Order: sequence, then C-alpha cells, then structure tokens
Amino acid sequence: MKFVVSSAELLARLSSVSRVISSKNTIPVLDNFLFVLKENSLTITASDLETTLKASLPIENVEEEGEVTVPAKLLVDSLKEFADIPLEFKTNPENSSIEITWDNGDSVLPCTGSEDYPEIASIAEESTQITINSQILLEGINRTIYATAEEELRPVMNGVYFDIDNESLTLVASDAHKLVCYTRHDIKSENKSTFILPKKPAAILKNLLTKIDQEVNIIFDPKNAYFEFESFILVCRLVEGNYPAYKSVIPKNNSNKLIISRLDFLNSARRVSVCSNQASSLVKLKLSHNQLIISAQDLDFSISAHERLACQYEGDPMEIGFKSTFLIDILTNMPCTDVSLELSDSTRAALIVPSSQNDPDEEIIALIMPMMVNA
Repeated sequence: MKFVVSSAELLARLSSVSRVISSKNTIPVLDNFLFVLKENSLTITASDLETTLKASLPIENVEEEGEVTVPAKLLVDSLKEFADIPLEFKTNPENSSIEITWDNGDSVLPCTGSEDYPEIASIAEESTQITINSQILLEGINRTIYATAEEELRPVMNGVYFDIDNESLTLVASDAHKLVCYTRHDIKSENKSTFILPKKPAAILKNLLTKIDQEVNIIFDPKNAYFEFESFILVCRLVEGNYPAYKSVIPKNNSNKLIISRLDFLNSARRVSVCSNQASSLVKLKLSHNQLIISAQDLDFSISAHERLACQYEGDPMEIGFKSTFLIDILTNMPCTDVSLELSDSTRAALIVPSSQNDPDEEIIALIMPMMVNA
C-alpha cells in the first residue's frame, strides 16, 4: 500500500470513525483502524463488534493498493500534531510497519494484515428500507436520546425506538420516569415496521449528522441496521425485544393547563433545585390562577428556596412534585419559546409540550411522572 493524502482530511475522517472504538475491546485488532485502498478510494473502518462505521476518502495519488490495520490511538495522536500538509503512507510487509513521510521528516508505526479484522454484519434479503433527511433524523435523535435508560434488566429501554407506519414516523425514548415522543407526519411507510437503535450508534449518528444536509438511507432487518449517507456507512446491531406500548401511557384528557416561558421555567427550576434534597431532587410546583410557585427544601441541612413565576393557568389549584433533574432535562431539550404543562391531578403523569407548533408536520410530546409531595 502506498498513497499520498492530506493530513487534515485524513484526521477528520479518523476522528469521526474513532468514536466507535471501545476502550475495553476483547479482540486486540479492534483497537486498530482497517484501511482498504482500492480504485482511488481509501475506506477507513472501526468496529466494536456491535457497531461498525466506515468512511470513504478519495485519494488522487495512489501508487499501490492494499489492506492493512493501523493502531487507532497512535495514528490519531500523531496526525493531531500536523498542520494541513501532504503525507505519504507506505507499508512494509517485511517488518509489519507503515511509514509516514512528509517534507522534512518521517515516522514508523506498527501495522498488521487485514485478515483478522471481523466482517461487517450483513442485512437479510427480507429487509425494510426508508429514507429520512439528515436534519430531521438529527432533530429526532437530539430530542429523544437524553430520555433513554441505563438498565441491564430491560435493554429495550436503553435505545431510541423507531415506530414507522402509513401515517407517520415516531422516535421514542423512555427510562420509565420520563418519556419523549418525536413524530414526523411527513415521513411514512406502506408497511408498519419498528426497530430499537442502541444509544451508542444513536450518539455517533448525532455527531456525524450535525454538518450534513442530505438524505439518509436506512436499511434494517430484525437484527441489524445500515445507515448510509455522504461518505459514511454505519452498521449496528439492534436491540432485540418488544418495546413497551408507549401510546397507552400518554394521557389524553389533562384538563389543567399551564402555559409559561420555557426559559423562565427552566432557569427557575435550576435555581430552586440547588436546595432540594440530594436523595430525591424533589421540586414542588404550586399552581393557582396565573401563578406558579416552585419550591424545594432539604430538612436535613435546613435549606430551602422558592420562586414565584407569572404564567397562564387554567384549572384547579394544585400542588405536584417532580424530580428536578428530569424536569430540567425535558425543558432543556424542548425546542420552543413557551411550553404547556398539562395535568390531570397530582398523582398522574404530566405532559410537557410546545404551546404552539411551528411545523405542522412535527410533533413533540414529553411525559414526566410525578413524585410524592409530603404534607
């Protein structure tokens, strides 16, 4: 293998791909990048067996094609020290090394053959395919990934659930204390299909899609999914199992409604929660006509805080408690100026939604479970 490449372009691809590599790989070769140079294109692959990411880079100056694996951390750390200059890569099979040469110097790194690198999982012939704009997919992941769980006993809760039917596409995430649904009514499929995307590949997609605006082609079967866009292919093993019936837990008739500035509500919750009990993180909301009082206290340390906010409230006077961290998470990730807090009573789940929808094709709903408020 022998080629010349821009150090900055190569580093950008390596930095993106390296996010897949696990710090606790059971197979030593997975600490390496797989380089495949063929037909003026360098394909860089990283994998942890569960998730694999491939990135392609066009190469103009190719003298010799080939395949090799290179230590990932060593190569990335080396390239970080270069300005944007041409680098020549040349493998030496005799001593299993790869030589990197530039105008006034060179370095030698170890390398190994590609034969031990694991094969990418294949998709079954009976698969499902959908196409989503990258910015819509990014928005859906952004609005849901924070609500996923970290549960060993219920792995289905540890990912983002994709629910596709002939009316809409819905991305769902829940940890049983909060639940978020992001729905697009302009993305549909003739046949109903679902899959659960694990948190790690979802986070990798979130990072990759930030600077991309094009269609993402998604192909999946019951076990694996392919995401193809720009010069990347992300392949991941899906979470197997049945996702809970999320639609059944979303209350339909919450008659008590509060409309308030999202930022005012968020900042107030952050300030007051400093004085909440460290074990429970409980904040209390006292609702009355056009007024919201947020309070928290920790009797063990004799600290408390409360704050009064103006709002629009239509409903019965009520006091309800929430875990402050969950409330803050939802308000932080809600994309709107004003939110509507919809309640039935102090013991049932509350809904937090944008007070007005700017995009008729987009819908976002967050559900938060209440906590017991001590008298």
